[in-house]
Amino acid sequence: MSSHVITPGPYRATKLWNEVTRLFRAGMPIRKHRQNFRHHAACFTASASVDWMHQLLRSNNNFGPDVTRQQTVQLLKKFLKNHVIEDVKGRWGTEDLEDNNTLYRFPSTSPLKPIPCPASASAPGSIKKKPSFRDKESFFRFRSIKKQLENETQENVDPALQAGGENEPIGEQQVLRRELTVDDEQEIWRDITLTHLQRILGVGSLDEVLDQRYVNPQNIIHNMTKVNKHGVVTLDDKTNDLPHWVLSAMKSLANWPKYDSAQPSYPGFERDVFKTVSDYFYSLPQPVLTYELYELFINVLGLLQPQCERVAIEALQLCTLLLPPNCRRKLQLLMRMMSRISQNVDMPRLHPAIGTRTLMVHTFSGCVLGSAEECDLDELLATRLVSFLMDHQHSILSVPEYLLSAINDHIQYLRTVQIPIDGVSSVDGGNPVCLPMPMYAFCRQISGAEFEQQKLASSQKAMEELLEMLLTDQNISEKDRRKKLKQFQKQYPDIYSRRLPSSDGTNDKPKIKPPLLNIKKTKAFSIRN
Repeated sequence: MSSHVITPGPYRATKLWNEVTRLFRAGMPIRKHRQNFRHHAACFTASASVDWMHQLLRSNNNFGPDVTRQQTVQLLKKFLKNHVIEDVKGRWGTEDLEDNNTLYRFPSTSPLKPIPCPASASAPGSIKKKPSFRDKESFFRFRSIKKQLENETQENVDPALQAGGENEPIGEQQVLRRELTVDDEQEIWRDITLTHLQRILGVGSLDEVLDQRYVNPQNIIHNMTKVNKHGVVTLDDKTNDLPHWVLSAMKSLANWPKYDSAQPSYPGFERDVFKTVSDYFYSLPQPVLTYELYELFINVLGLLQPQCERVAIEALQLCTLLLPPNCRRKLQLLMRMMSRISQNVDMPRLHPAIGTRTLMVHTFSGCVLGSAEECDLDELLATRLVSFLMDHQHSILSVPEYLLSAINDHIQYLRTVQIPIDGVSSVDGGNPVCLPMPMYAFCRQISGAEFEQQKLASSQKAMEELLEMLLTDQNISEKDRRKKLKQFQKQYPDIYSRRLPSSDGTNDKPKIKPPLLNIKKTKAFSIRN
């Protein structure tokens, strides 16, 4: 059965629901069944639908191999509730589905959910986009050079040189400058982070997947600058931190059995500690990834493909920076504990029938990702995301150094650069302004013929320099010089003949005068010798 990855975009969860529904209706085998002395055409048993759907979800790139049979049963229950299927008597909605031989069929009506149309900017209740720092032309540009910057950006040229078209000494011109405020710096942190995120997700606008009212630049700054030596966020207000008894329980499980030998030990003690930790995380008022960022993380799931692993890690790196610091800290500590428990061969089984890794993923998926209003695919999508987070937690939850350097360099430039302009005031007549360095630079594209010509010229020049070095290097013996020149003549006869035209290119050896410094002084005649 053919399937495709649902790419990032608005209403991705609804699109995934429709995709699974389409695949199920198109591929689920149906046939005639006999039940209670009656024949029912074009139907299937609940157990057969569970088998088929479980295999579909495990092999589907949108969900992955961590889907359990019980999760599949839960999805089919939602299918029955939403009239994707019905029993052979036409009942649905209030009925329940079990993993047994009860017969079900497909209704004649379409079960696909309508995808809402995005609201226009002028519609009532639509969100007005906050003016971006990079949109403030009074800060970034002068009127006198605005047209020049829009028409052409020179390559490898200092922006300060592009702005000043006169050769007057700097001391004779008026130096204009505007200081960065705290709000300006926060806008830079916010805009650069969101620009990188939009590029990675490949969407036309982040408004499609993220309500930017919930993006707080102070969270980004805190998550990237206030971390301990292990990379875990530190909190200024300790009241928002995990309780001491929870931290103690998590350390005990993460370092089992080396954490504290003085702790009480009895059969099943580790299971009680594990239940204590899970109960705490499920008692939180909202999931660790927050309700506000639910749609964003759902869209990142479209990147969790084997061929896009590096891109998915970078996307999740940026997404988790948008979390409140206390939520990011909880996520870091939880993922570290889950990863260590899953890899600890000395850890006793925490469940008699479920493996440790599977138990970790399915226990904590519900408290990590979830929507404010229950979504039909929440459980399956959360399982997929938590599994990837646990496997790559060290990379995802570390500070992206490339982003930190880009932001700091940009802020430092805006603090120091000054463009000398004679007799030019700011646009709004207030504080003077300065022209910042463009954040991105682009090279001029050339044709294939130009590239080949440049490649040939560069390589020939390099070979000519090598030949000249062989001819003039005083540290090479004459024997080695002749040997290397002979090899060069064989490999590059054209270049050799241009430099030494007296050679016919066959067996003639180049006549090279020995350097004067190598002439040995003759010994004076002596009667004693």
